[in-house]
Amino acid sequence: MSQEEANTSLGRKAALSENMLFGMGNPLLDISAVVDKDFLDKFGLKPNDQILAEDKHKALFEELVKRNKVEYHAGGSTQNSVKIAQWMIQKPHKVATFFGCIGTDHFGEILKKKAEEAHVDAHYYEQNEEPTGTCAACITGDNRSLVANLAAANCYKKEKHLDLDGNWELVEKAKVYYIAGFFLTVSPESILKVAKHASDKNKIFCMNLSAPFISQFFKEPLMKVMPYVDILFGNETEAATFAKELGFETDDIAEIAKKTQNLPKENTKRQRVVVFTQGKDDAVATVGEKVTMFPVVDIDQNDIVDTNGAGDSFVGGFLSALVQERPLEECIRAGHYAANIIIKRVGCTFPEKPDFH
Repeated sequence: MSQEEANTSLGRKAALSENMLFGMGNPLLDISAVVDKDFLDKFGLKPNDQILAEDKHKALFEELVKRNKVEYHAGGSTQNSVKIAQWMIQKPHKVATFFGCIGTDHFGEILKKKAEEAHVDAHYYEQNEEPTGTCAACITGDNRSLVANLAAANCYKKEKHLDLDGNWELVEKAKVYYIAGFFLTVSPESILKVAKHASDKNKIFCMNLSAPFISQFFKEPLMKVMPYVDILFGNETEAATFAKELGFETDDIAEIAKKTQNLPKENTKRQRVVVFTQGKDDAVATVGEKVTMFPVVDIDQNDIVDTNGAGDSFVGGFLSALVQERPLEECIRAGHYAANIIIKRVGCTFPEKPDFH
């Protein structure tokens, strides 16, 4: 009996090695600090909101870092997910690889250090035209107002980074790929190259609908990648918007999942899996020809500190089980576990070790 058969027969997890999970996206440095109402008013911010930075917010970032208690966390949707996956896996280190673009500056150095601390094998494309992307989290009580400035993250170039031999070799080493839909606004050609590689080699390519605006304004690049998508994630709002844009003529989430599963697919060896989360309600997933509901972990509303990053964490937990070839039910359970831990903390941060069995 081969070692692999022995592992399978004992129901053990598949052996893990470096660079088995590949992620690519917008690396942002989350800068969070507790502020007061005057600070919010000064920059015209709502207490609980998510916006893209405008010129008037330039000074906000400078002022925020001068505060005495500033926390820096490596952020950005895909980077959060691969970091959570690595945290769930623990050892070996560097199972997760991450590509994205940063600036040659202090914030870029912090991102590198944070990725290293999370044991993620980050290979950033570094350029000096734009500063490292940031997301200011202005915290007042239980609320946080988020101001995102993509900057350098928007400058990722396929030919300057992904196509380089040393980098492409890391892509080839992976067996599971994950890219959030947000990256469609930056480098759709990079996504396609990775997606086609996965499809040709019968590996698993995962994507996320990420936000309603992706389906609305980046539908063309999204639908170019869709035939290569083996696993598609999204939340209930994104699913509804996607269905509307594609003319599915239904707002039933199970029906949307089924119709999405049946969209054209290149690699017919793998049936597409669609997973939609719904906050505190059951997650919905296509299992073969059926659509199944998976309840979330019960949580006391008072324990919820910050739901931002919950979706990223769900995907991270899911990927950690997927890369170990666990069944779909277990991938979803791992996703629910990770999200449950992260929403009890500020930002996409986690305790030293997971307690998932």
